[in-house]
Amino acid sequence: QAELVQSEGGLVQNGGSLRLSCQGSGRTFSYYRMGWFRQAPGKEREFVATIGRDGGSTAYADSAKGRFTISRDNVQKTIYLQMNSLKPEDTAVYLCAASAIGPIARLSRDYDYWGQGTQVTVSS
Repeated sequence: QAELVQSEGGLVQNGGSLRLSCQGSGRTFSYYRMGWFRQAPGKEREFVATIGRDGGSTAYADSAKGRFTISRDNVQKTIYLQMNSLKPEDTAVYLCAASAIGPIARLSRDYDYWGQGTQVTVSS
């Protein structure tokens, strides 16, 4: 079982940067594929990025490609989402998640454990 605790988000200006983190607990953190999702008001939860157990096998939503980078540190049991060139449409609650599935997983139903969510607001 994994418990995920996310860092605080924040308010940034259009074009700014922000790094989110998500720390897991337990001895099996490295067993899980990890992902980031986001949910804007009135919209469905959407996939942002995912990373494999060893830090490879990454995948990104089209909206995140070239701007966001997912990474992980299994010693620190933490994943990160570096977000650059932020836009107002990136405003959402961001959630980290852990999946026992090895291959790339883009669907929220493939993830077993979720962080508490953190608000990211990008002002125009």
